[in-house]
Amino acid sequence: MTVLAIDAGTTGVTAVVVTPEGSVEATASQEFRQHFPRPGWVEHAPEEIWQATLEAVRDVLAMVDASLLTAVGLTNQRETVLLWDRETLGSPRRAIVWQDRRTADICTRLREEGHEKRVTELTGLRLDPYFSGTKLTWLAEHEPRTWGLVESGRYAVGTVDSYLIARMTRGLHHVTDVSNASRTLLFDLAAGDWSEELCTLFGVPRDALPELVPNWGEVATTDPRSFLDLELPIAGIAGDQQSALFGQTCFDVGDSKCTYGTGSFILTNTGPTLERSEAGLLSTAAWRSPAGELTYALEGSIFVTGAAVQWLRDGLQIVGSAAETEAIAATVPSSEGVVFVPALTGLGAPHWDPHARGLIVGITRGTTRAHLVRATLEAIAFEVRDVLETLPAALSSLRVDGGAAANDLLCQIQADQIGVPVERPRTIETTALGAAFLAGLGTGVWDSTDELRETWSLDRAFTPAAARADADADHRRWLAAVERTKGWAEL
Repeated sequence: MTVLAIDAGTTGVTAVVVTPEGSVEATASQEFRQHFPRPGWVEHAPEEIWQATLEAVRDVLAMVDASLLTAVGLTNQRETVLLWDRETLGSPRRAIVWQDRRTADICTRLREEGHEKRVTELTGLRLDPYFSGTKLTWLAEHEPRTWGLVESGRYAVGTVDSYLIARMTRGLHHVTDVSNASRTLLFDLAAGDWSEELCTLFGVPRDALPELVPNWGEVATTDPRSFLDLELPIAGIAGDQQSALFGQTCFDVGDSKCTYGTGSFILTNTGPTLERSEAGLLSTAAWRSPAGELTYALEGSIFVTGAAVQWLRDGLQIVGSAAETEAIAATVPSSEGVVFVPALTGLGAPHWDPHARGLIVGITRGTTRAHLVRATLEAIAFEVRDVLETLPAALSSLRVDGGAAANDLLCQIQADQIGVPVERPRTIETTALGAAFLAGLGTGVWDSTDELRETWSLDRAFTPAAARADADADHRRWLAAVERTKGWAEL
């Protein structure tokens, strides 16, 4: 009995097969293209996401006994929105990605009209281009012919999970879960359902949205004609950050994790209590059980962390791969005062400035690529510290995951900055693991969250080693640099 998990991320799709012991038996990945039609715009081609999904799953199936698969779990980049034809499943345009900033003016307009307080009250979110609702408003205003087919019922609206499930089931199912729905600006957190009031505000037809289903339990079955001859129950769905929280077995109130991916995301389990933050954190749905019980979380969303390393590789071409950054940064004892603020798509939590732009300060004639690479790792740690300092309760430790968690130097810098141990599990790809756990819980591979908790094992704990005064001085320099980025695009 094994479980197939699909992690449809921002830059590619990863397929993994997980055993009942909670270990990863096989994994395969396939990247897809990033489209940047204008500065600040980010798009994905839905068909390319689907083909990457098929390729990743095909590759992983070649490594395992497919007859032992019992279920499929799915996790995905969350706030990205797609349209597709309900009959042909073709998409009339590219998806607008969560990183996209084109709706900044719409957010400003809604804010000036006095809507933000009510939107935050209902959704736990802010009026920011990050979220899905304003992307749909933009489509309605700028592509009226396409939007007319949404209003007529021909085109469906959804996030990546909804789209992939439609493709996997030949269009029979249009569904999503609360973790994805709660990132759209269209979901009433307290009520646990789509909000007619918010749909009206953003101009989105309620009938175009997917049906809400529990995070685990059988909700659909894959069609073998569409999905590589596999006929399996789709039994687990969650947005990537909530999936990572589940994969880290953060089932108790106060349990927290940080996922280092394209961006970095800190989530803290608040249980059945819908907590509000006045310090820049978001209230969000973590998951809903088949019995209807909602678990909530507080989230700090950082837009660019791993993407900054990708920029070093692809934009500046000063590193050959992300894996090289640790060795390069370790050749210097510090960044020698160089500070990099990677506000490449604005600033997320806790600063929230869509107009901020990236900044590098402190450069001298002695600055080398090693200093810039180290400053990039430090920036990731500073951004995470900024969020953690807004949490309502102090942490005793922080569980980390995602690709960059394999970087020992980053983990050590992070521990030095936050002053508590950083705990890295043996399996750092916990986003996919969470999707597998949900699907397995929904089909009896695991009987309870207590059984899942027993699968978590520590790889290494990084304890603070730097002098507190030195760490705080570095952080103050960072905050001074952050202030210089704000509102830059408005100048």
